[in-house]
Parts: sequence; structure tokens; C-alpha cells
Amino acid sequence: MNGEESEGYAFVCPECEEHLEVDKKMKNTLIERGCVICGFPVTEEAFTEDSLSDLS
Repeated sequence: MNGEESEGYAFVCPECEEHLEVDKKMKNTLIERGCVICGFPVTEEAFTEDSLSDLS
């Protein structure tokens, strides 16, 4: 396992205010495709670094 797998982010949609804890792969998907709830375009500003170690 590499350190990237434990990298986590808190996501808050700027449009619908949905919030999710995501990993790097999901972060990139949200930026590429938009919010999974409302479809609003997402940028880096919608994410803050977080730890995934508490999600187990």
C-alpha cells in the first residue's frame, strides 16, 4: 500500500451543500464529473484535506 490510499478529503458541494468523505480517486472523479447529487461542476476549492483512518 502506498500513502496515497490513506489520503482523504472532506467534500462540500458549493451548490447543494452535500458533504462526503472521499479518497483521492473519488475526489478526481467529482472534479471530472461534478457533484453526484446535483451535478454541479466541482473544483479543488470544494475539498479540504482529511484523514480516512477514522472511516473504518
